[in-house]
Amino acid sequence: MKRRFVRALLFIAFSTVICCSQPTPPPSSQQAAPPPPPSAGSIVEKDPALKGIVPLDARIEKLADGFVFTEGPVWVREGGAALLFSDIPNNRIMKWTPAGTVSEFRKPSGYTGPPAPDGSYVGSNGLTLDKEGRLIICEHGDRRVTRLEKDGKLTVLADKYQGKRLNSPNDAVYKSDGSLYFTDPPYGLFDEKKKELAFQGIYRLPADGKLQLLSKELTRPNGLAFSPDEKTLYVANSDPEKKIWMAYDVAATGALSKEHVFFDATAEKEEGLPDGLKVDTQGNVYCTGPGGVWIFSPNGKHLGTIKPTEVPANCHWGDAEGKTLYMTARSGLYRIRLNVVGLRP
Repeated sequence: MKRRFVRALLFIAFSTVICCSQPTPPPSSQQAAPPPPPSAGSIVEKDPALKGIVPLDARIEKLADGFVFTEGPVWVREGGAALLFSDIPNNRIMKWTPAGTVSEFRKPSGYTGPPAPDGSYVGSNGLTLDKEGRLIICEHGDRRVTRLEKDGKLTVLADKYQGKRLNSPNDAVYKSDGSLYFTDPPYGLFDEKKKELAFQGIYRLPADGKLQLLSKELTRPNGLAFSPDEKTLYVANSDPEKKIWMAYDVAATGALSKEHVFFDATAEKEEGLPDGLKVDTQGNVYCTGPGGVWIFSPNGKHLGTIKPTEVPANCHWGDAEGKTLYMTARSGLYRIRLNVVGLRP
């Protein structure tokens, strides 16, 4: 009995030594990915239909900052995918790439005159592309719409109406027939005494180059975009006393008629005014306005608002699939990935 007991003790001791002498397994080379940063803003749902547009796990991302007032984003493909946008008071166009780099694309971008007072909004504002992928620039300070050619030269598309200088072209959009529509409020004039036109217009520049005045009723026409079938033109009015988005019927000739208020946000108290806007392929309208990007159904129902930490002034569809909404918001650049595909040049 005693011998069996001793042998048992020896076996246990030997087993313990063997087990304890085994090398500790190396730590796993696969480290858990860090959690994503918190959303740079919030999303407010006003109607259940918003769920079909904004994913449940959608996050607002801040991509860059350090600018003065960002505007006019447009997604470009030639020369590598990138987002171009205006930094208006700094009189420059910036370039952001999917790799996260930010560089100066063009300076001066909208004003080539003598030094303007500090803080003047004289640089470029709205940007778009023509059918050939050339950049169209709304130049505030130089009071014109230009086209940047492939060789780097500028072509002036419009700078006068009936012999009088434009105010400060603000935003532009092409129709599929090649005609360019743009708005002309006075925001880029640091001296409004130099204003030559007695109104703020919505214009059409057809292929023949003869500028047409379509409307002069709005006090501060700003962002504009077509519905998917191009039968409706939406136009923002950035007047603190009349914060509205208008809708116009578009005739085959390009003329506008049957204007009506698409949505009235005059009673809203949050910072921001109706400004840049875009449309998706389903006809929903994305309008920068008080507090964020307001999303409307085609019949003008407010579905919800995307609210970055800074108030956006414009937005544009980007990335390969066109489902990412990029937002220029005061000193920063933001984006959010959505379920829908946007209309873009």
